[in-house]
Amino acid sequence: GSTMNSFVNMASIADFEPLAAAIPATKVEITVSCRNLLDRDTFSKSDPICVLYTQGVGNREWREYGRTEVIDNTLNPDFVTKFILDYFFEERQNLRFDLRLERPLTGIPGKNCGTIIIKAEELGNCRESVLMQFCGNKLDKKDFFGKSDPFLVFYRSNEDGTFTICHKTEVVKNTLDPVWQAFKIPVRALCNGDYDREIKIEVYDWDRDGGHDYIGEFSTSYRELSKGQSQFSVYEVRRFMSSHVTNPLFLLLFFFSRTQINFTVAIDFTASNGNPSQPTSLHYLSPYQQNAYSMALRAVGEIIQDYDSDKMFPALGFGAKLPPDGRVSHEFALNGNPDNPYCSGIEGVMEAYYQSLKSVRLYGPTYFSPVINHVARYASLVKDGSEYFILLIISDGVISDMAQTKESIVNASALPMSIIIVGVGPAEFDEMIELDGDEIRISSRGRFAERDIVQFVPFRDYIDRRGNHILSMARLAKDVLAEIPDQFLQYMRTRGIKPQCPPQSYSSKLPAAPLQTQI
Repeated sequence: GSTMNSFVNMASIADFEPLAAAIPATKVEITVSCRNLLDRDTFSKSDPICVLYTQGVGNREWREYGRTEVIDNTLNPDFVTKFILDYFFEERQNLRFDLRLERPLTGIPGKNCGTIIIKAEELGNCRESVLMQFCGNKLDKKDFFGKSDPFLVFYRSNEDGTFTICHKTEVVKNTLDPVWQAFKIPVRALCNGDYDREIKIEVYDWDRDGGHDYIGEFSTSYRELSKGQSQFSVYEVRRFMSSHVTNPLFLLLFFFSRTQINFTVAIDFTASNGNPSQPTSLHYLSPYQQNAYSMALRAVGEIIQDYDSDKMFPALGFGAKLPPDGRVSHEFALNGNPDNPYCSGIEGVMEAYYQSLKSVRLYGPTYFSPVINHVARYASLVKDGSEYFILLIISDGVISDMAQTKESIVNASALPMSIIIVGVGPAEFDEMIELDGDEIRISSRGRFAERDIVQFVPFRDYIDRRGNHILSMARLAKDVLAEIPDQFLQYMRTRGIKPQCPPQSYSSKLPAAPLQTQI
């Protein structure tokens, strides 16, 4: 491409001020774009706005969280206004995006109303803001009967090589030498605190019908912009796409977008749970309500499954006698297929659990180490950060192989895996509390666990006496999953694993064949 025009950055970048409030590390910024929206205007294009609703955990009511600006005359809006929310890994946070034109954009049977594109990025803890002003010199003339009406659009580069709109200036009418108003913007909006991340600025000629003419663009970085504090910085506007540079940040959301999460369930089928045909059993299948095993499995599994791309979960049982010969097994497939213990989604796991109760005989003793070693075998094959394994064990009481379980956990602490234990029933659970390792790091034969990988909670602490199981199970899921992000990042950091950007946009091409745990 050829150089067309010169561009001047007026030197007012020195005005750094801290933001009014500190930014929590769990803030996530959501950007909304749409393509090919349904046109509801008769003589022009629609004027869309996006409204975000969040859903309460207990009452499930939708409440308006915020709304974007209105963009005139377009069916392909890129909204500048962002939604900034607190992100909790351990909770399911349902969001609803409503697109409105003159009236809400509701579905029409048999008609495609368009596409909505959602991008999310965890915000860095950057508290700076910057005051900038730009002007242009001898920009390209785009209007036939007059000069151009230029405006600027600023884009922040993402870790996956794509760009997200972060600011748009006002339109300066009928000039090739515009001077835009100075504007103040948080540094996190420009580069999320990464001073070397590419910032792309595109120059357009405004048209009333929304078909703005592209004049050109240039790229810079916040570090480069900051060098112009005492003098003008000059940029050439070119009519070609500049190459982009990515600087991956060590962030939980970025890792989770590129790491296959493998979720495995292990359920206690020992006789101490009681005869499943009796209402006093922890495994009793009542027609009126779920038992403790079902509730715990669904509460945790429905959160975890959102991070498992194929949603195929190995489901294991332990402590039962299996048909046809009555042999005792501490590591059997709930679906009855030892060669392929995968179940489709949490519903598939629930169905396999119900069927197992009809076919196996509860026995004992309670051994944890076989199912831990089962998952550890596959975690040991993938140590490059591309996969992470989470084992959920639901059990009712005393562990019979405590020494072997400790050794298994110490060995697993060096692998990409975490263990969640939910204790059901009235037992004291002293051994499970010891495995949790929050107070004293677990050890075996003089070796201490490399990191804490176990989280234990007693199910009885989350039983709502008023019957509000939705809220109480949301609390259960939150507490058992609360330590997973830190355990996950700790493994990545101790192994020196840094996120690698794929060669193309993650959002534009999902893996054709996601990595899976092969059993």
